[in-house]
Amino acid sequence: MSRGFVKEDDQEEVPFVPPRADLPEGVTNYVTQNGMDELLAERQDFAHEKENLDPTNEKERRIAVNHINAKLQLLNNRISTAKIVDLTKQPQDEVRFGALITLKIESAKKSQQYQIVGVDEADIAKGKISFISPIARLLTDKKVGEQAILKLAKEDRVFEIMGISYDN
Repeated sequence: MSRGFVKEDDQEEVPFVPPRADLPEGVTNYVTQNGMDELLAERQDFAHEKENLDPTNEKERRIAVNHINAKLQLLNNRISTAKIVDLTKQPQDEVRFGALITLKIESAKKSQQYQIVGVDEADIAKGKISFISPIARLLTDKKVGEQAILKLAKEDRVFEIMGISYDN
């Protein structure tokens, strides 16, 4: 049937789903095993959410299902392109993907820890930075005792590598 014969009230809005974390075209979607586990758990959560939608209002239910399906499509694409990095095979004395790095940042009294992870795992509040971030790129291939200098607009920030581990 032509869309011209459909009542305006029956037309559903296409749900807006914000994109997942940015992964530039052509960049491999590296993840840790924990990251893959989180993606799979997220997929289970969406399936559970879909099963438990309120069936009383059919229009609202259809809109919610469309929204969940759109998010699932993005998530399934990310899962299907994920390449799990075996952290035990990383050079243990160099900063690479998956490394948990202990850093001393310039004159800070306390050291800080960051792990280099996949784009979907990155969460600065949890000390996880994306492997495509400028800081991760700057630290990659460095060893304990080496320094990396991040050039900012008004200053240079010096990071000294105090420790490297690959605990998953």
